[in-house]
Amino acid sequence: MRKPRAAVGSGHRKQAASQEGRQKHAKNNSQAKPSACDGMIAECPGAPAGLARQPEEVVLQASVSSYHLFRDVAEVTAFRGSLLSWYDQEKRDLPWRRRAEDEMDLDRRAYAVWVSEVMLQQTQVATVINYYTGWMQEVNQLWAGLGYYSRGRRLQEGARKVVEELGGHMPRTAETLQQLLPGVGRYTAGAIASIAFGQATGVVDGNVARVLCRVRAIGADPSSTLVSQQLWGLAQQLVDPARPGDFNQAAMELGATVCTPQRPLCSQCPVESLCRARQRVEQEQLLASGSLSGSPDVEECAPNTGQCHLCLPPSEPWDQTLGVVNFPRKASRKPPREESSATCVLEQPGALGAQILLVQRPNSGLLAGLWEFPSVTWEPSEQLQRKALLQELQRWAGPLPATHLRHLGEVVHTFSHIKLTYQVYGLALEGQTPVTTVPPGARWLTQEEFHTAAVSTAMKKVFRVYQGQQPGTCMGSKRSQVSSPCSRKKPRMGQQVLDNFFRSHISTDAHSLNSAAQ
Repeated sequence: MRKPRAAVGSGHRKQAASQEGRQKHAKNNSQAKPSACDGMIAECPGAPAGLARQPEEVVLQASVSSYHLFRDVAEVTAFRGSLLSWYDQEKRDLPWRRRAEDEMDLDRRAYAVWVSEVMLQQTQVATVINYYTGWMQEVNQLWAGLGYYSRGRRLQEGARKVVEELGGHMPRTAETLQQLLPGVGRYTAGAIASIAFGQATGVVDGNVARVLCRVRAIGADPSSTLVSQQLWGLAQQLVDPARPGDFNQAAMELGATVCTPQRPLCSQCPVESLCRARQRVEQEQLLASGSLSGSPDVEECAPNTGQCHLCLPPSEPWDQTLGVVNFPRKASRKPPREESSATCVLEQPGALGAQILLVQRPNSGLLAGLWEFPSVTWEPSEQLQRKALLQELQRWAGPLPATHLRHLGEVVHTFSHIKLTYQVYGLALEGQTPVTTVPPGARWLTQEEFHTAAVSTAMKKVFRVYQGQQPGTCMGSKRSQVSSPCSRKKPRMGQQVLDNFFRSHISTDAHSLNSAAQ
């Protein structure tokens, strides 16, 4: 059975092979690194060379077994060298990485990293690529459809603060980024500071957490406070001071492409020889086959006192069928709460074709600031439902014929924490004088304008149900109306404009914001 120390030699060989590349990157990044007075994390006095000082809030507890730690500089150096060598050869060509590498202006570089990190929150890389490219070409580009819409507002608020209060200059350290910019948390601040400014600060996202949990055999829930502190401490210990941005991206890349949640590619992992989860798998296989007897020379967790809070929880012992996927075990996720709503597509004839009424949601809460069809909370009876919905419609559009209100079907849409069922109604105003004025927070749009407006995916599903019930449009089952679009041509991504989303927020200083963001 391999011991972690026995693998250090191979790590040194990999590191030596990439030493020239690391020196080149260090030279290129030297201009971006803040000085000590700017708040860069210095090396801890008295610690082995190359180990960055950890923030006080994540100092490792003395009671933590060394089994879950990197014990010395040799292991840390081997891990860094192996991971960076792999990253240099295998990293994906992503637009935000190209910008971070090519952009010489530090503020523009930081903005490019900032946008990418905000877009990548809870969103897959493949989905983000086209949005990011369009955004960086023209700041007021598509956001609706990317999901998690409050990110867009927070990004705009932060960019505006940089322009209006910080003289157009981005804060240079993780600490000041998190302190001064709204919506920038610990991870995003660390990513910007390390990638754009070369600050030696570690980051932990979902991918990095999974990698660290497996490398150090941490089986407890990574979202718990104790485990989270441990992971941030490990990330800070490991980050390469010469190439902090590349190292952090390499750790994220490893988790995204190799050390995946369900089907990890251990044979392709550059740090497999240092992985305690992999060592545990091999140990269990030998025990099961009877090849391991007596007192095996295998390192195991030995906490100083009591039960280790980082190992697999006693309630969830080792599962031979899972292999390295035993690490980590996440707390069972609560099912989304179920809610119901009634919504109505109100249509009237217009000079440029049929118009539909949209109203804007409040500026806080679910889907804040987006546009939707008039909606009300679900009522227990059909009669009460129609009455409440008609009252809501009349609040925006004036007197309406109740007899024209038709129930068309339902749409079920699951957000991250809510499963929302929409009862879909339609009301077409024919033979009446068109409504030309509406209160603030409402507007009439053509169908073409609807497809480029800042509306949620749920509202697009609702509109497809409405279209499926109109003469001359695609018909089908309720399921097909929700899940399959009509034969209309889908709009290109670049056609949907963020201006519609921010219409009520953008002021006359938008030109300054765009200039600073480009």
